[in-house]
Amino acid sequence: MFYSLAEAKIVIERWRRHYNTLRPHSSLGYMPPAPAALLWPGAPASSTVAEKPIMH
Repeated sequence: MFYSLAEAKIVIERWRRHYNTLRPHSSLGYMPPAPAALLWPGAPASSTVAEKPIMH
């Protein structure tokens, strides 16, 4: 049960991030899905995440 819409949004977003970035999935060899999507074998180099620019 949620007491407000704001609370529901926060709890659901926290669960979504956990599910997609930390929770291991058996169909992915017990790896979380987000890193698997970033490191997909044979993916073109342009689809990888760019490094954060360094501010001088």
